[in-house]
Amino acid sequence: MTNLINVAKGVEKADLVIKNANIVNVLSEEVHKGDIAIKDGIIAGVGEGYEGEKEIDVNGAYVSPSFIDGHVHLESSMMLPKEFAKIVLPAGTTTAIIDPHEISNVLGLHGISFMHEAVKDLPMDVYTMLPSCVPATPFETSGFDLNSYDLSLLIDKPWVLGIAEMMNFPGVLNMDKNVMAKLELAKSMGKCIDGHAPYLKGKDLCAYISSGVQSDHECTNPEEAIEKLRLGMYIMIREGTAAKDLDALIPVLKHCNTRKCIFVTDDRHPADLKEHINGMVRRAVEAGVDPVKAVQIASLNTAEYFGLKHLGAIAPGYKADMLILPDLKTFKPDVVIKGGKVVAENGKLVAPLNESEELSMRNSVNVRWITPEDFKVIHDTNGVVKVRALEVIPNQLITKSVISEVNVVDGNAVSNLENDTLKICVIERHRATGNIGKGFVKGFNLKCGAIASTVAHDSHNMIVIGTNDADMYTAAVALIKCKGGKVIVKDGEVLSKLELPIAGLISDREFDYVVQKCDELNKTAASIGCTLEDPFMTMGFLSLPVIPELKITDKGLFDTGKFNFVDVFTQVYENTVR
Repeated sequence: MTNLINVAKGVEKADLVIKNANIVNVLSEEVHKGDIAIKDGIIAGVGEGYEGEKEIDVNGAYVSPSFIDGHVHLESSMMLPKEFAKIVLPAGTTTAIIDPHEISNVLGLHGISFMHEAVKDLPMDVYTMLPSCVPATPFETSGFDLNSYDLSLLIDKPWVLGIAEMMNFPGVLNMDKNVMAKLELAKSMGKCIDGHAPYLKGKDLCAYISSGVQSDHECTNPEEAIEKLRLGMYIMIREGTAAKDLDALIPVLKHCNTRKCIFVTDDRHPADLKEHINGMVRRAVEAGVDPVKAVQIASLNTAEYFGLKHLGAIAPGYKADMLILPDLKTFKPDVVIKGGKVVAENGKLVAPLNESEELSMRNSVNVRWITPEDFKVIHDTNGVVKVRALEVIPNQLITKSVISEVNVVDGNAVSNLENDTLKICVIERHRATGNIGKGFVKGFNLKCGAIASTVAHDSHNMIVIGTNDADMYTAAVALIKCKGGKVIVKDGEVLSKLELPIAGLISDREFDYVVQKCDELNKTAASIGCTLEDPFMTMGFLSLPVIPELKITDKGLFDTGKFNFVDVFTQVYENTVR
């Protein structure tokens, strides 16, 4: 501290001085000129006349606080944290708040510990919010059930900031004992509680907030966001790969008090990571948001919400996490500084990544022995029958429940390629229960073969879609052999595959390899007739029974309107799709 004070007074040289900067000051909401003196990774002084052992003259370039991703499921990138850091650090994101919800559904507390160990030596800060809903629902089989006692083992750790998105808002409103215990745990430790409450409003919203929930990342329109802002919530504006809300919420950023707005990515695939939070800042400014406020949303607001008092601004006592920007338009940093050290320049990581020991991880694909017979959908009559089918809506997570027709051959209902009604199975892969949910899906338009994946929100059981049982079986076996991943099969041959051996969610390969394989999978899917841009992303949400209208889990076909399981076969003739 003595050295820091002496540097601030100007009687001792700083380690580093950024000279002649246009400082983006998110505290006073202005841009002003000055030098920035740094000692031991901390900003000692902002002003004029500072001298340093090393000096960088930026000649009037802009210097802003670096960016913070306030809510991200890092597993969705399908990469290890070190590969994630390689990509987002050069884009200006030096801190991330992760919710290891996905890997926890597979591996429980071991999954949380794995992620923490994997981020320890990175040249960026990574904090954790403990998953609140593992499993997300009782209508599927997950790998673990994390209760308040489990979470209490970690809640006091300095790297844990609180309880992650409380998706079970009905449980909050009904004062479910398990839900209440988790909320009280966070409140007793003075830690944050993130929310997840799409379309909740009025008195129910007030009740949800009064429980201690402080934020929400599910706002999709200005009216919803404004109501939640008025009631004191922080609004996490999300721009993921599947769910994109930034454009819809721009009016809020232009016309409301933005001090309780935060930028988050939630779920992003690897190809969408090269432009990260900086891309959200850029697009907000292009839409007319004040540049200083846009930077404030991406830095100070997030730090204040999570109680990270040392992050998010350029002022004495703050951590020296900064970006040198050529302008306030593109937001592509020339230099990224983390803890007073240059970690990236001109879009490339320059900080070393420590090669830590390989972390242990057990095989998470535990499936009861399967045979081709397991893929049969049995019916007692041959000929044309009517079935309930999930119909996907391109670029949306919701599905329709429609009635379609398939043929029964030798007592087995088979895919109908003529009307694009394909068989879908969800195979429980955590506890070898033998559960297999079976049904039909429309919208993939496969003409041959099968596709399969162990990335299937939220419990991440194995999901298989195919034109015939034999290829579906081959695809499932291929996933078991590679310990999870994504695969495409045709005529008994694996055409394309991305292995995800870590929890069936994460690759142990480098960024470029994962991107290339994802692109290859999409192109291969198109070659067998698929008309969806990213069929694996669409497929990954077909097993999530909290999103309307019809979903499928390892326990069967689930109607979210009836909030119950329904039979695949039906005698209902309305809305029949031929």
